[in-house]
Amino acid sequence: MAQYYDPDRRAREAAAFRRRRIASARRAPSRWLTLFFALILVGGVAASGAVATDAFGVGTKFEHLVRKVQLAINPPPDRETVATVEITPEPSIDPTPAVSTAPGASKAPATPPPVRKAVNVKIAGDPRKVFAHEIREDWCAPAGTQIVLAMHGKGDTSDAFQKRIASRVGEWESYRDSHNGEWGPAAIAQALAAYDVPGYTIHAHATREAALRDAAVAISRTGAPVVLLAWKGAHTWIMNGYRADADPRIFRDATVTGAYILDPWYPDFSSIWGQSDPPGTLQDSAEMVRNFLPWKRPEGKYPDRDGKFIIIVPTVPLSPLA
Repeated sequence: MAQYYDPDRRAREAAAFRRRRIASARRAPSRWLTLFFALILVGGVAASGAVATDAFGVGTKFEHLVRKVQLAINPPPDRETVATVEITPEPSIDPTPAVSTAPGASKAPATPPPVRKAVNVKIAGDPRKVFAHEIREDWCAPAGTQIVLAMHGKGDTSDAFQKRIASRVGEWESYRDSHNGEWGPAAIAQALAAYDVPGYTIHAHATREAALRDAAVAISRTGAPVVLLAWKGAHTWIMNGYRADADPRIFRDATVTGAYILDPWYPDFSSIWGQSDPPGTLQDSAEMVRNFLPWKRPEGKYPDRDGKFIIIVPTVPLSPLA
């Protein structure tokens, strides 16, 4: 078939290409131009007295804006960090020892089955003496780390020590741990190890009950506290004990009915989560359902954590167990 020759075809294609380039440039301004205007805005806000007085919440918004600009210019490194381990549920078992009924089997003396009874476990010591309040509203992770270190005898509860911990986050931050940069559960585990408290691992559970049972077992086995990621992963709680309807080390179907918590937010009030409680307060099942929620962060997806209950558990004893 004969092809029709169009002498203006090349000119039309070139013009169309130029129009697409211009439209694309209008739709997607330069990243650096955007940052330039953001920095101008930051400078303008900083120059006003509103930041100093936090009038109408401008100071807090200013800090968030500064952080966004910082992340755009210098995003957190995408490097390997402490992995989150998904813990699959174990089936419930009958703790009664099995007895062989095979012909000729020796009849060993019967071992009495363990008695199922409620337990109340608390790590020794006064929780108020190891408590640290978060200096900044977004420093629950350094404050929680500080509390755990104080319980291990590896740090104090001073503001100076908390600031020192917070200043080192650049050594541990990773995009995989926190898309916003700075603190995530892996950074907490690495910070503890850096201050000579190794062995904390990140566990992800499908249910709250399984996560609390895992935390209770860890506390009973090591005598060391557990870190809970409360408020959908936005907040750090330290669990230093629990109540359960049976010993979770023996009965895999034991139910944890409450957890003793040190909340770095105390004594502050949250418009979303309410009044915080004093260190060592027993949070019953209703309070755990309200506060200990599955991980869901607004900054993006975390495939190994989303929809799961996240805890950081010790594997090394706080002190030799009796």
